[in-house]
Amino acid sequence: MSATNASTEVPMALEARDIFKHFDGVHALSGVKLSVKTGEIHALLGENGAGKSTLVKVITGIYTPDSGEILRNGESVEFANVRVANRAGIVALYQELSIIPSISVAENIMLGEQTPSKGGIVQWAELRKRAQEQLDRLNQKIPLNRLAGELSPVQQTMVAFARALATDARVLILDEPTASLTDTEIKDLFAVLRKLRDQGVAIIYVSHRLEEVFELCDRLTIMRNGETIITKDVQESNIEEVISNMVGRAAGQLYPERGTATTEVALTVEGLNGRRVKNVSFTAHKGEVLGIGGLAGSGRSELLRILAGAQKHSTGTVTVGEEALPSSPSVGKALDAGIALVPEERRSQGVILSASIQDNIALANIPSVSSLGIVSGVKISTITKRGMLDLQIKARGPHQNVGELSGGNQQKVVLAKMLARKPKVLLMDEPTRGIDVGTKAEIYRLIRELAAGGTTVIAVSSELPELIGMSDRIIIMHEGQISGEVEAAVADDELLLTYCYGKAN
Repeated sequence: MSATNASTEVPMALEARDIFKHFDGVHALSGVKLSVKTGEIHALLGENGAGKSTLVKVITGIYTPDSGEILRNGESVEFANVRVANRAGIVALYQELSIIPSISVAENIMLGEQTPSKGGIVQWAELRKRAQEQLDRLNQKIPLNRLAGELSPVQQTMVAFARALATDARVLILDEPTASLTDTEIKDLFAVLRKLRDQGVAIIYVSHRLEEVFELCDRLTIMRNGETIITKDVQESNIEEVISNMVGRAAGQLYPERGTATTEVALTVEGLNGRRVKNVSFTAHKGEVLGIGGLAGSGRSELLRILAGAQKHSTGTVTVGEEALPSSPSVGKALDAGIALVPEERRSQGVILSASIQDNIALANIPSVSSLGIVSGVKISTITKRGMLDLQIKARGPHQNVGELSGGNQQKVVLAKMLARKPKVLLMDEPTRGIDVGTKAEIYRLIRELAAGGTTVIAVSSELPELIGMSDRIIIMHEGQISGEVEAAVADDELLLTYCYGKAN
């Protein structure tokens, strides 16, 4: 039975009362309230920039609040740092797991203060015994001697969970834990989370995937502009209400109207073959949003990489307008021909996190901001300001490092630097992954505005409702080949899934 269905009053494992925090005069948190019960999974929701991350950092001792109070099991506590919070049983696991790939699973689990030793010598038998106990709690059969870097993403997540349990974590904070997992792995993860809940662990679940919240969580708290908007039982709410509270307005139409596609062919692909892609042929039209779907491993992302010149193909032709690309074009050649790619992994492939917004945009547009080998600071400033204005990038200014921005604004920087090249064909791989619903609506609007201006947008998405909502036409891939094609206006999830599994309609 979930925590919210219990008939007796359940004690609060953690409370945040009237938390205020400001930076440089800007209020990140304004009287935030959060209460999490022992043995419940509690969703913490809000758009990027709503204050969720700041609140988590206050709870875990990274930030000291300006005012307000944190209570653990009803008692007021102050955490000087993360280690002190961990000793109180509060552990946060972030999307980028702190797994050390070069050491064993057992060592990762018992890392730090948990390492059993005598006289400075590690007691290996005891270490493995304790590590195995934590894996057993999670029903995980992961070899203790295996290097952590050899594990799958879900196994690495489980090792991180086991490490948290080894510290006797009673409040577990999870930040987008399913971002890199397959559907099967997500089911396995949910089973573990429910088991931990049944063991009395309080779990704070931060996610942009609202369907997961309604499948997994007991209660939810929504934040907006640094304030707590509402807390209620999940079973008493719905996705439409959550979206309305997150964005501060009725959910309305998430996807703009279609109708920008023309009959003019912008891209022709004939007989394309790569490592996974097999004999793929299609055309895309000027002003069209062409969605590409398929299961993981279907070849959809490889297709975009080939079109962008980031991966070689063995046979086939790619033609932009009437210009045929070389048989194995580089990224530079594809860009020069008018094809630009916004990659799926924006943090590792789309931006330089340690560089400023301005430098990221400039690096992708050196030809247009330089003359005779001399870079123009004025031109860089001009295209940066235009990109930040057009895409409504929320930042302190063009010199702020991209790594300090929210996920949605990082995605906008990737878009800004590519749009500054004025591409004829814009390729987007999972354009809204890890982005809140409000920013998703902005990305959909931008995609449609680009299409209305004559740009051809080809977008890969693993979310079928998104494919249907944002596209004019949809191509589905299965085992490297096109298994189906349909106009988005008449598509539904069942039809697309039929094609995803290689079944003819």
